[in-house]
Amino acid sequence: MDEPGLTTRRCLPGVRRSGRGVRREDARVRESTRPVSASAGTFGPAKLMAAISAVLVLTLTGFAWRSVDNLIANIDRIGDLGLGGGRDGAVDILLVGVDSRTDAHGNPLTTAERAMLHAGDEVGTNTDTIVLIRVPNDGRSATAISIPRDSYVEVAGQGKAKINSAYGSTKEAQRAELLADGKSEAEAERESTKAGRQALIKSVATLTGITVDHYAEVSLLGFVLLTDSVGGVEVCLNQAVDEPMSGADFPAGRQRLDGQEALSFVRQRHDLERGDIDRIVRQQVFMAQLVGQLLTAKTLANPSKLSEISEAVGRTVVLDEDWDVLAFLQQLKDLSGGKVEFETIPVSDLNSMTSAGESVVKVDPRTVQRFVAGLVGEQTDDGDTAPKIDASTVTVNVLNAGGATGLAGKVSTALTGKGFQEGTVGNYTGGSVSSSRVLAADADDPKAAAVAQVLGGLTVVADRTVSANTVSVVLASDYSGPGSAAAGMFDFDATSSATATPIPPAPPIDAGQNGPKCVN
Repeated sequence: MDEPGLTTRRCLPGVRRSGRGVRREDARVRESTRPVSASAGTFGPAKLMAAISAVLVLTLTGFAWRSVDNLIANIDRIGDLGLGGGRDGAVDILLVGVDSRTDAHGNPLTTAERAMLHAGDEVGTNTDTIVLIRVPNDGRSATAISIPRDSYVEVAGQGKAKINSAYGSTKEAQRAELLADGKSEAEAERESTKAGRQALIKSVATLTGITVDHYAEVSLLGFVLLTDSVGGVEVCLNQAVDEPMSGADFPAGRQRLDGQEALSFVRQRHDLERGDIDRIVRQQVFMAQLVGQLLTAKTLANPSKLSEISEAVGRTVVLDEDWDVLAFLQQLKDLSGGKVEFETIPVSDLNSMTSAGESVVKVDPRTVQRFVAGLVGEQTDDGDTAPKIDASTVTVNVLNAGGATGLAGKVSTALTGKGFQEGTVGNYTGGSVSSSRVLAADADDPKAAAVAQVLGGLTVVADRTVSANTVSVVLASDYSGPGSAAAGMFDFDATSSATATPIPPAPPIDAGQNGPKCVN
């Protein structure tokens, strides 16, 4: 039975409902890594944080399954990816969503499935959504960190490139070489796919400074099947949308979406104020709802639903062969939905341009590494240590000195969510400031350093007017850390004279909230 006030939407594969009647969507054109204008008539599948993060969700819920070993046995395993070996205080899982025309076992999708996914005939593989899951060694929490697909990073064998090109470009180049050397189609596909995965893993490790311990991959089909297996997922929109490039056509307010509709919901980025960042927020909200639904007794106690989930996982999920999933489940036995949090790596500029005129997302690896390290209190390669302190003993004032309206309150909420005590929240009455900062009586105060790390690596400045056991955060127009849509900040290296594009704020998201957060 539908919930009161909740719209339930259902449609046939390939058909989208509209307020103007039913229309059949045009066939999708594959997106390249080149900038594409809205008028070009193409759109990308936008490979879904929610889809790939579902792999972790299934792992977290698997402890309640009586036949979890059967589930694991159905999952395709891959080896020789160069994983593990780092001691950084956490288990780091790279989750990748792929746009593939085959299932996890290499079997072609049916015509109906390809039509449902709007999949074309190209053989290439896109990985436009990449998520790093950090699970501290005590297993009592998890953080899903989104990496924007257009992040401009070092890619092995390519130099600087968008991170979403690491897998596909490496795979296709290797595949062509193998075929030219006389390898069979099957051998070339297998070996080139491994090379693509290795290139992506190296790119993520270089950017974040961590060692990837485990690898999980899921296809778009998996996202659709998983969503349908739990009876759809509830979302909420601030306003109605009708965007044909993604197929997103939804009314405002709360509604429950099936798998195909959810695919459109999480891949839309055109006609959104913040483009890819708004899309990431949608993905994170959807993921939080999916986590919550999978963790309910209604799902875990339903053999039929568990069977559907098991079938979806077996067809669409790939894991590395060295991952002892049962041992990992034991480690995570105390994890609950409210302890699954969602972040985005710090970005310097959402609308940066390369010398060749390509639109990219500018990121500073040092800033990203400090942010990622701060999630578990580890030491970064440049010697900086994320301090371990009792957050409940630290009162944090948050003061707005030119950021977006309401930003101080949202950042304060993000900090209290990390265990800090709320102090004064309001406007900054001091002099003009050009960049966001943390103020403390002593610039070497570990409490101030901890707050600075949580907010993406802000600079700590000594201010004798700040009392002991209190830290003040001053937010300037450059701030885009937790409490905003992306965990970003200014460029530490100051290598560019261009002004970074400010990122409008959005509140933090976790999997323990009641009901869906309404989004753009």
